[in-house]
Formats: sequence, C-alpha cells, structure tokens
Amino acid sequence: MIDFLVIGGGVAGIGAGAQLAKLGSVRLLEREEALGTHASGRSAAMFEEDYGPAAIKALSAASRCFFESQTDGQDSYLSPRGLMLVGKPDQDAAFDADLRELDLEEIPPEEAFACVPILNPAVVSRAAAHETAQDIDTDRLMMDWTKALRQAGGETRTQQEVTAISRTAQGWRVTTCSETHEARQIVNAAGAWADVIAEMAGLAPLGLQPKRRSMAQLPAPGGHDVTHWPMLMGAGEGWYAKPQAGKLLVSPADAEEVAPMDAWADDMVLAEGLARYEEMVTTPVTRVETSWAGLRTFAPDGVPVFGADPRVEGFWWYAGQGGYGFQSAPASARLLGDLIAGRRPEFDPALLAALAPGRLL
Repeated sequence: MIDFLVIGGGVAGIGAGAQLAKLGSVRLLEREEALGTHASGRSAAMFEEDYGPAAIKALSAASRCFFESQTDGQDSYLSPRGLMLVGKPDQDAAFDADLRELDLEEIPPEEAFACVPILNPAVVSRAAAHETAQDIDTDRLMMDWTKALRQAGGETRTQQEVTAISRTAQGWRVTTCSETHEARQIVNAAGAWADVIAEMAGLAPLGLQPKRRSMAQLPAPGGHDVTHWPMLMGAGEGWYAKPQAGKLLVSPADAEEVAPMDAWADDMVLAEGLARYEEMVTTPVTRVETSWAGLRTFAPDGVPVFGADPRVEGFWWYAGQGGYGFQSAPASARLLGDLIAGRRPEFDPALLAALAPGRLL
C-alpha cells in the first residue's frame, strides 16, 4: 500500500506529487498516454500576478520567487513578455474596469502603435500596458517536477483511467482500466474530471464546471517579427493574442460550459473571436495554421478548491484552478503539501477558508 495516490497528471497533479514525495510513497495516475495532455498542455503559459480572483492573485504573488529562482545552472522559468490592453470608443467602461483590475498604466495610442504596428489607428482609441507579465516555461516546469517526483521514489503511470473507487480498512482502493491500486490517501487533481472522481468515491460533487477555451495559431501577421510584442488583450477580454515561436496565437477568450472531454475548438466561436481581433488590426486573417481547445475548470464561486474533504478521511481536493493553474502552481503545491503534512501554511486563515472544500457543501 502506498501513502498517496494522486489522480491527474497535469501541472497540479505533478506539483502535488513532487511535494508529497517528500512525505511518503507516491503514485500518480494519468488517464492519457502522456502527462500534461489536457489543460496543462494547452495553456497560454503566462505569469500575470494581477489576473484572477483575490485568492489566485495571492497564490501567484507567492509563486514569483520560485519562478524567478535559478536552479541546476538554469535560468528563471520566466521570460519577458508584457501585456497590452486595447479598446475602441464604445468600450470605455470595459476598458476602465480592466485597467483597474489588471493594474495597468494607460498609454497614448501612438505608443501602442509603435510597439505593435498592426494595430489599427482608425479603430483603437485607448491603450494601456505594463511590463510585469511574463512567459512561463511550462514544459520545463512540468519536466522538472516530474523528475523531482521520480527521484524521490515516486511513480507516474499513464493510460490509467479510473473506473472505480472504494473505501478499505486502511484507506482506499482505486481500480483503473488495467490495474488496482491501494493507498492511504487520495489527492484529487483530476481537473475537469475532479467531480467525477469524487462521485466514484461516494461523495456528492462540489459543482466544478469545465469551460472550453479555444485557440488558433496564425502565421506572423504581415511578415512582422512578433518575438518582442506583448500579449494583446481586447477590452472586456473579448479576445487575446500572444506571440509564440514566431507565430501569433489568438483566442476568442470563450468560456463555454461543457462536460469533461478531450476538447476541440468550435469553428463558429473561433471565427467570431478572430473577427473581434481582426477589427482591431490592419492585417486580415488569411490562414489559420492550426486550432485547438482546452478546458478551464471552475468552482461555482470561481475560487480553487484545495484541502481535505470534511465528509470522509483521506480524500484531498486540489482542483478548480480555472485558467490560472500554472501561474499559481508553485505556491499552491506548497500549500497542499503543508495541509497534508499538518504544517502551518504561509497564508493567512482567511485565504485557507476561501479555498477549503467545505465552503461549497
């Protein structure tokens, strides 16, 4: 019997496993062929401390030190990107709300045009920016945490879709499509499937809702070098665009409620989002190289669910990170480790109460 069975092989599960391997034996189960297949493999990979609800902002701020650390001779996990908000004349209210929420500094539109030459001066009437938003090397982060988990004696097993969960005298028995696992404690890091896992364990769901977000990859517009452009966001988050590997990723910033699934982009939703982007620029979209979608999973109040389920012993929730999982992952994983180890977390009791699963019961 192992000490901790982590269900879910995204960044949450991998981070939890790396922390818990310091406390005892760990086995991580992932239903797909590879770790990080779903939401974690389809992230925009941005670190933006001022993005998200208050609990996420606190966890993200506490994650910065880890992201900026240099370990094993490697550079920080972060690299400069910047964020620019743009709006048109009928979007003043939404623009002002984003300006406050994201703690941006309004700049003259001419400055924005000089930075991002495809912006349309006939449409863009306001702009704001800051330099603190950064890219996260998400691939390296997941590889480093997977390596730490394995070096500490933990296991990762893929193609292990959970089919049944039952209580035993010592803890839990978890049956997958090919194996049976016994563990003293379960960590539910199953992302969009977290409520499904809870129901298998005999627990009523907490109301976690997966929401689809689509993305299109475009060639660099107008042949421009987009390497140093900031991430662009339309007022009211009606769309965003992010340079990546010489291309431009554009999302309609959709949030359609769906069942847990291997998500795909909705062509109509993607077309509507691309039209909102096109309205703000001078270069039309002539070709979409590829498109995809991921699931961002939210609790009813929009705040993650971290901690022990009060209804049964040995069942821990680590889910509902929404679209903020990577930027808050280091502090979130430390917090979960502290809770399971019985250590006093670095965060104040109000934050712990805001994250606790019992609030949703």
